[in-house]
Amino acid sequence: MIFDLNLGLGSILLPLLLILLFSSLRILREYQRGVVFQLGRFWKVKGPGLVIVIPGIQQMVRVDLRVVTMDVAPQDVISRDNVSVKVNAVVFFRVVDPQKAIIQVEDFLMATSQLAQTTLRVVLGKHELDEMLAERERLNLDVQKILDAQTDSWGIKVTNVEIKHIDLNESMIRAIARQAEAERERRAKVIHAEGEKEAASALLEAATMLAQRPEAMQLRYLQTMTQVAGDRATTVILPLPLDLLAALKPKAPPAGGAALDAAART
Repeated sequence: MIFDLNLGLGSILLPLLLILLFSSLRILREYQRGVVFQLGRFWKVKGPGLVIVIPGIQQMVRVDLRVVTMDVAPQDVISRDNVSVKVNAVVFFRVVDPQKAIIQVEDFLMATSQLAQTTLRVVLGKHELDEMLAERERLNLDVQKILDAQTDSWGIKVTNVEIKHIDLNESMIRAIARQAEAERERRAKVIHAEGEKEAASALLEAATMLAQRPEAMQLRYLQTMTQVAGDRATTVILPLPLDLLAALKPKAPPAGGAALDAAART
């Protein structure tokens, strides 16, 4: 009877021990770590590989060490020059200290998301709209540094922050388009004025060179006549030298002769 009782207890305890053994085994992948608590107190960080956790005495929380890509929801930001825009971004971070990520903050994913939203609004609100559009890389670095400094106590490393979109309303888009059009017109006028200045300087230099040799002016005159004659036009323009026109003008009588004519008439 005693033999049967021992055999019965052995047949019951052996499956229980096997179930207890299998329930205490945990397998952690290469990118995972397990934060183990023993009777409610932190014990150690285990993994990767096979980990034994005593049921009822120890509890384990899995932590992923891979880089997390978090999309920051669009935020309403008022720039320093009082322009309302909507900005969204993406944050890349990873857990570098599993102990702090579990003990120091309740939900490090939610905490990092909320911190990224508030930091994005604060940093962009200190800059003007032109700086947001033109200096996006510098703003990314500013947001990353602030986030990294504040999440360091949580065992989190912020590796990168990228501002994806800056949405403007229609009136502001039209104003920016008018500003860009006016800037292009200004540049066109400046370039045209610089071209006129260079052309005037070149013409002055050419006139100075032609004035030194009169035969060069005559050759230039003949070359112009050849070009005009070669064109198939019904109108032919013949330029006349200014000296010839001056010779055809009537000469004014001398002052003495005019006085004698006036005396004769009287």
